[in-house]
Parts: sequence; C-alpha cells; structure tokens
Amino acid sequence: MVSNGGGETEFGYEEKMCHPEARRRRGTSQTQAKYFFARAYIDERSLAVFAARDDGGDEFRMNAIIACGGTGGHLFPGLAVAEVLRARGHQVLLFVSEKDVDALALKEHPEIPFEKLPTIGLPSPFSPAILGFVRRFNESFRRCRSIYRRFKPQVILGMGGFTSTAPVLAGKMRGVPTFIHESNAIPGKANKMTARLVRAVLLGFKECAPFFPKVKTEVTGTPIRTELQRLDCKDAREKLGLSADITTLLVMGGSQGASGINQAMIKSLPSLDGARLQVIHLTGTRDERLVADNYRRAKLPAFVAAFHHRMEELYSAADFAVARSGAASLAELAAFALPAILIPFPYAADDHQARNAEVFVKADAAILVKESEILDDALAQKILPFIEDHGRLQRMSQNAAKLSTRNAASAVVETMEKYTTAAV
Repeated sequence: MVSNGGGETEFGYEEKMCHPEARRRRGTSQTQAKYFFARAYIDERSLAVFAARDDGGDEFRMNAIIACGGTGGHLFPGLAVAEVLRARGHQVLLFVSEKDVDALALKEHPEIPFEKLPTIGLPSPFSPAILGFVRRFNESFRRCRSIYRRFKPQVILGMGGFTSTAPVLAGKMRGVPTFIHESNAIPGKANKMTARLVRAVLLGFKECAPFFPKVKTEVTGTPIRTELQRLDCKDAREKLGLSADITTLLVMGGSQGASGINQAMIKSLPSLDGARLQVIHLTGTRDERLVADNYRRAKLPAFVAAFHHRMEELYSAADFAVARSGAASLAELAAFALPAILIPFPYAADDHQARNAEVFVKADAAILVKESEILDDALAQKILPFIEDHGRLQRMSQNAAKLSTRNAASAVVETMEKYTTAAV
C-alpha cells in the first residue's frame, strides 16, 4: 500500500544535549554517558555493498544517506529520491525504522541497501517511556556516527519523523551537508527542531514556507516513485476484474488501512444500490474479509484487497477516490489526476492531514469530510454527486492534475547536488 495513514509522533532533540564531548564537559555521569557510547550494531552486509562498488572511479559521485521510514508518508517519498540518486550515479543508503511497514515496502527494492534504527516517537516528558526513548535515540545516534565513519556520506536527507532526527544531527556534527524534506502543509516536530541544522528545507507545499522564516526553503513538491506511471484505463480495470465503462471509485485508508473509512463504506452500500458504480477498496489486513463480504451481499462490483503492490494499476483504473490526506497519498492522487473525498486522519499530529486537505479543497480538486461526519450513509451522499455530475468530475480531475509535481524527486536531488561538494 502506498498512501500514508498519518498519525506518527514526530520528534525533536537539542543538538547541545546530544554532543558527547559537550555532555562530558557538563560532568555527565558514567551511567548517562553509556547511552552515547553503547556499542552500536552495524550491518556489515549493507556496508559491504559500497566497498565492493567503490573502484576509485567517478561513476558514483556522492555517498547519500536518506533517513526515512516509520510511515508510508516518510518512506515512499524517500524511496523515490533514492531511485533518482541511483539513476544519476550516486550511492545511496537508507535509514529506516523497525516498523513492519518499512520492511514490507523494502522487499520490493532489494537493490537499495538500508539500516534499521531503533528510534521511537517522543512520549510525554513526564511519561515513564521517556527513558526508553532516550536510550533508543542515543543508540540510533551512536549507530549513525559509526556508519558515517565507514560510509563517509557527502550528503544527508531527512524525510521527517522520528527516524530522521539522529541521522541529521550526526551528519551536522560531522560537517556533512544536510537537508530535510517536509511533505505536509504544516511541519512536524522533528523537522521544526532540525531545520536550523540544515542547508535547506525542501517543501511539498508552498503553504508550509511561513513555518520556516529563518531558514532557506525551496518548494520541490512531494516525490513519488518512478513506477507510478499511468496505464491504459481499460487494461487496468480488466486486470482487476472490473468493467471497462463504469465509473470507478478507489477507496484507501493509508499505509495501515483505516477502519473508520471501511465502516463508513459498509454503512453507505444500501444507499449506493442501483448506482452505476464499481469500487476498488484497500482495507488493510484486519477488515479485508468483512468489507469483501459486504460488497458481495450488496451486489456492488468491487475489487477488495488488504494492500496492493502495484498502485499504478489502481490509480489508472479509478475515476475518483475516497482517501486519507497524508502528503504522499495526495501527491499520488494528483499525479493521476484523481479528485477525491478526503477524510483526514483525526489523530494526526497538529491535525496536519486536515491542513493538507485544505490545499486541495481550495484548488477545487477535492472535498473535505471529517471522520466524525461520516455517520450512517453520509459518505454515500458525498459519493453520488461524483457519479451523477460528469462535468464536475472532469473539472476536479483537471484541477488535481495542476497540483501534480511529478518531477519532485529530481528537484530534491538537484538541490542536494547544488549545495553539496562532489565526492573526492
């Protein structure tokens, strides 16, 4: 599954509290110092990839670190940038989280080496979990420094979220050019805290720029992966077992599914009886059978799956979507000119999904519905006008396409190259 479910806890950490020498000068106890100097595990197999490819030539001009992961919204844009870097002859190493969503996605990209970092989201300062957080952060920080001594990065890119903070901080202390990318219309805590450490902040939305008044920003858009290319609509529908000439709705709930959206669709099925509509529905693992059974009983044609690894097929087959409003999902919807009914994840940090959705609503590329408003058949009442008014559907599709930044990954890489000295 490609789109971002949102709701991750992001994280910021003061540089002065992380520098080992500074901590020693302040008389940190041996017990506290052990957090910084705990033995770091390094995956020798990942690092061996680079040793084997380093033949002294100039084919690979930069060693690049991309710190992403934790949610699809961080990971998939990071993968998109990695693809462009590799295509331009740079070496790439990803830093990802220990979450299952990262491992699942990376199985599709065995050519890209990666390291897992044990960082977790920042808990409340008064929570007992803060000790575990500090320990895991320091382990990640130490691991980054160890890997940097061997990999010798020339550039580091953080994609936001708790996985990116230790790599960016460790890179800054090493003197490596560092960058962060903020995909959302309002920045997360991690990026707000690390922004002062980087050469430039790269943005998915221009609306985010005012949140970084004292640092250099560049609007690049949110990167999407190269395989997300439009296919023939009829062929895509045929592969999914759907009719070629019926209006098709894509329903998706993010990188981990969305029970609220699944339940809203189930409640709406009676009101969609008789509508000339077929549905592609990504449910997440938990609700797949329940949702499929309800479509079957309603006799509404549908392709139902927990996840799908070829999202280009689903996007190409659809006319419009019901979706969360994570930045990665929105970038992909725009790339395929899909208007949407956006239901922001209600527990997203700082309500950033609602802010993202507002950008698309303002452009008349989407409508926004709060999850608290999709009671009974309310979602059906939002879906039916898209089926009945083809002029509206076409207009909103054109507006969605105008929001697309398909060259975002290249723009990110070009900025990194511009500010970074080529590898010696």
